[in-house]
Formats: sequence, structure tokens, C-alpha cells
Amino acid sequence: MSTTTYRDTPTKTIDIGGTTFAYRELGTATGVPVIFLNHLAAVLDNWDPRVVDGIAAHRHVVAFDNRGVGASGGKAPDTIAAMARDAIAFISGLGFEQVDLLGFSLGGMVSQEIVKQQPQLVRKLILAGTGPAGGVGIDKVTRVTISDSTKALLTGKDPKENLFFTKTANGKAEAKRFVNRLKERSTDRDKSISISAFRMQLKAIHAWGVQQPADLSTVRQPVFVVNGDDDRMVPTSNSHDMARRFPNAQLKIYPDAGHGGIFQFHDEFVAQASEFLQ
Repeated sequence: MSTTTYRDTPTKTIDIGGTTFAYRELGTATGVPVIFLNHLAAVLDNWDPRVVDGIAAHRHVVAFDNRGVGASGGKAPDTIAAMARDAIAFISGLGFEQVDLLGFSLGGMVSQEIVKQQPQLVRKLILAGTGPAGGVGIDKVTRVTISDSTKALLTGKDPKENLFFTKTANGKAEAKRFVNRLKERSTDRDKSISISAFRMQLKAIHAWGVQQPADLSTVRQPVFVVNGDDDRMVPTSNSHDMARRFPNAQLKIYPDAGHGGIFQFHDEFVAQASEFLQ
């Protein structure tokens, strides 16, 4: 395994039951690995390199494209439970017996499902910009995503500038910096998500938003819940709700920050996440 930066980490593949999964790994070779689970429409190149490199300075980090996403093969599933099963198969395929999970947005929903399906696999969880099953406003993610993406495309912006950041002067400046960091990798870039996979993910998130709330009191693992104070995609109230309902949770809310609060406050987040994962 390479200790290089995320910008230069080669993309690898592994065959899991006849499906090719694309992934990148970096950091130290020892200790419990940290698996990064990504957001709606995201591929490997959508992880903020400052966050990946920051965590990988002390940990073995693995980021991957789930089934049907980016460079991974197969058809993207349309439920969070199926995405979790695929993630578990990928983790097991790499030979890991226990992992920490860093789930952002959709990835945070998948992380909650992983710990429900295979509790012994997970040591600690970081849930960023996400919400519980049946959470407030999650059924409106499709509408917000399409509306903000359309506005962004009409004004020549990356949709994430509207979706992940506040509309204050500070938020807009941080959005530009984030989008520029995502362009630092110039070679071996991932394939964009297909329209069909994007639709499957939207369907899965909508179903997650309208399903019956899960019993979070059964999750004994330590959980770090983190978000910005003005998340328009997955309303911040969900973060407060989860922090109350998990028996062993700590909560961090960043000021003047949105859905992508962990990217806006990447230095602070990396320090807090690294301490939590120790």
C-alpha cells in the first residue's frame, strides 16, 4: 500500500462475486482501516483530498465506488439495504475483519445499514451530513438536488456549490475552494456516475426518507455525528436527532456551513475525526 497523497493514489480493482469494484487505498498499513462511503452521484474523485490525506496521515484509508457507480461494474441497487450488502461484500473481499466507517450523506445512510446488518464488522462510525431512516426532509432530497443543480448549470457553477455550502459570502468562497481541490488530480480520474445509477440512488434515498424510523438504541458503537448548521439537503435537525438517539454519540455542528461542512472545515474535522477514531 502506498503512503502517497490521494491525488496520486492509483485506482485499483477487485472482483467480488463477478462484479468489479474500483477503489483507492492509502495511509498507514496498520490498525483498523477507515472505509469512506460517498454521497449521492459521487465517484472516487468527489472526496476532498484534504479530508482523505488528513485521515490517511494516521490511518489506513480505503475509498471505493459501490456497485454500478463510477468505474465499478454491475447495476446500482435502488435500496440503501442493498448498497450496504454490496459494501459489506467489498469490505470482506479485501479481507478486513473490522473497520471504521466514514459515511457522508448517502454514505452515512449506507453506514447505518451496514452496522445494522453486520454489527461485529464495525468498530466506530462517523456520520456526516446525513440522517436516520424516516428523517425530516430526506424525502425532499430529489427536489432540492434537481432544483439546485439546474440553477447551478444555468449559471456555470458546479451543483455542489449550491448544494453543499451556504449562500453567504464566506460559504460561496469556501465552495469555490472545495471545487478547485476536487480538480487537483489530473490523471487516472474516475468515470462520472451514469444517469441510471443516479436515478437508483435518488430512489433509494427517497425510500429511506419515508420508511419507518430505525431503532438506533441498538447501536453500541461510538458514533461521531457532524454537519453544518444550515444543511439544505439533509436538514441539520437530523444530526441533532441522531446524536440524541444513538447511545454513544458525540455531535459537532459547524457554523455558517451547509451539507459539506466537513469539507469547509476540513482542518478542524480531520483533527476531531482522527481523535475520535484513535
